[in-house]
Amino acid sequence: TKIWIQAFLKSLSIQGYSATIINHGDDDSGSVLIKINNLKDCCNVFTQIRGDDGGLQWLSGTGGELVTEDIADQYIKRQKTYDGDLWAIEVEDPNLLFILENIVK
Repeated sequence: TKIWIQAFLKSLSIQGYSATIINHGDDDSGSVLIKINNLKDCCNVFTQIRGDDGGLQWLSGTGGELVTEDIADQYIKRQKTYDGDLWAIEVEDPNLLFILENIVK
């Protein structure tokens, strides 16, 4: 997981996004959450799922609509109680242009 995280952060940097690891999980395992923050108290948190074909897909864990940063942080905190190996990354996106599928292949 650590190698994937490093590659993801590098991809974000190349695309011009600022990102921070807000929860460091186990280097070799653990789920990944990606919090998108527009810096105006609007966020979305995406969680990894496996599709029917076994491929990596992303699902909004906080629902289809943007939520406050407090709600996003509460979601991440709850998920940490289920998965002690959890990684969480916060991506700053003030213009709400970030498309996860364009970064994660």
